[in-house]
Amino acid sequence: MGAAVPMIDLWRGGRLESRHAGHAVICDETGQIVESWGDPAAEIFPRSSCKMMQALPLLESGAAEAHGLTDRQVALACASHQGAAIHTEAVGRWLADLGLSEADLRCGAHEPYDTAERNRLIRAEEKPCQCHNNCSGKHAGFLTLNRHIGGGSEYVEVDHPVQKAVKAAFEEVTGEASPGYGIDGCSAPNFATSVHGLARAMARFAAATGAGDARDRAMHRLTRAMGAHPEMVAGEGRACTELMRAMDGRVAIKTGAEAVFVAIVPERRMGIALKITDGGTRGAEGAIAALLVRLGVLDPAHPATLKRLDAVQKNWRGLETGIIRRAAGFP
Repeated sequence: MGAAVPMIDLWRGGRLESRHAGHAVICDETGQIVESWGDPAAEIFPRSSCKMMQALPLLESGAAEAHGLTDRQVALACASHQGAAIHTEAVGRWLADLGLSEADLRCGAHEPYDTAERNRLIRAEEKPCQCHNNCSGKHAGFLTLNRHIGGGSEYVEVDHPVQKAVKAAFEEVTGEASPGYGIDGCSAPNFATSVHGLARAMARFAAATGAGDARDRAMHRLTRAMGAHPEMVAGEGRACTELMRAMDGRVAIKTGAEAVFVAIVPERRMGIALKITDGGTRGAEGAIAALLVRLGVLDPAHPATLKRLDAVQKNWRGLETGIIRRAAGFP
């Protein structure tokens, strides 16, 4: 792996305090690199940034159409959500429509990130369930595909037909054979690729017209569903939701754990992928905002941008303590 380059800095008292370095690639629809920083060949786990690719078999197989999935559900299949009521209720209804229950999920349970729902659980002395898992929408999508193809219950196993279909789609759209996989936080396999491969895949989504073959139509619908329903993709206060709203849904973006971020930019027919090597969310959010500003699709003065880039830091008394800004030479 080549050297990462500085991308986002934190300044305090006129001095550089912290620095986030990483790799980033902007690709065009042909898969060629338009611009890059760091090492485009750096191999990474895309984590949840690849959920659109994991959802491709759901649409391409005809399962989404057969089960009458709405665009709101399609967006939820790509989500790393907050576990708010709008998310858990939507997952619960989806499972019920399949004749399944929360017990059929294989993502595991964790405390919701949504404060209101967490407080509700505490007051009611209830434990979180698997619907609160930030990946439960993706898993509802897996279960829908699994019902359609008649697979066994352990749909997260790497040799299960669901995951074989995911791997095939993943390798085809990245244009690379995956060098291996790891197990994600939600128990599903997460296939590795290069930063270039991830950007190439996003550019293919960006170039989809909705008038082509099954893959083209699937990519087009996934991208538009995310842009139309940003609240389902993440939640209030989250970067994915706020930045997609700031761009009026014209761009689909998705974060992944350990500071991965991608963007699908249909009006430029370009895709972006980045990885901050220290795994810090602050660096990834600032870097994706900077790249979207560079492509002219995000207003640098929008509050959602200024929350993450050229962002003034304040302490508990409201005093200005520092600022988060792009590193010299990036982007």
